[in-house]
Amino acid sequence: MPINAEYRGPGELPEIVPVFPLPGALLLPRGQMPLNIFEPRYLAMVDDALRDGHRLIGMIQPDISHSRDEARPELFRVGCVGRITQLAESGDGRYILELTGVARFKVVEEIRVLTAYRQCKVDFFPYVDDFVARKGEEAVDRTALLDVLTDFLNANNLKVDWEGIESAPNEALVNALAMMSPYGPAEKQAMLEAPDLKTRAEILIAVTEMDLAKKRTSGDTGLQ
Repeated sequence: MPINAEYRGPGELPEIVPVFPLPGALLLPRGQMPLNIFEPRYLAMVDDALRDGHRLIGMIQPDISHSRDEARPELFRVGCVGRITQLAESGDGRYILELTGVARFKVVEEIRVLTAYRQCKVDFFPYVDDFVARKGEEAVDRTALLDVLTDFLNANNLKVDWEGIESAPNEALVNALAMMSPYGPAEKQAMLEAPDLKTRAEILIAVTEMDLAKKRTSGDTGLQ
């Protein structure tokens, strides 16, 4: 999805971004993530993001396994910043919005702030390739990806818009399937941190094959 703001490199993004810790949430560059915002601290975060003009929110997963404080868990060190590209008021105090992914970031440090939501100093330079649309997509094994997708759909009695899938460029296909995949935080984080699109597709294929093998062994063909 094209967005009104054009980001050509890390220097065009702020060093400090508000972050929204959400387990199992995977946002990738140029991917779209719908969000239903209802907690007061995150409503304030959206208001502030709109007010400062950047309209940026960093999506990141809480690292529950290494956290001592459930109310304020540790964060994984890599997330992805997205720009608010759609927003609607629900009429009952919620925001319904869509984020479009811009680029991944590494957390340099979480900063001490007065806001109820958390903010981090981040570094986008390790992911400079994220600013180049469709970078490396020619290396993706599209046939293998579609084969495992077919197996997954058949195993779970699901249907999909094959016309849309077949017309999608490799980057859009890989990232959309990764974001929509039903896997856990560890698998989602591995796909997020993949060094390139080819590796992300390979991780998605491997995780799906393991999931299918497990289901065949247990005799369970439904989603867990």
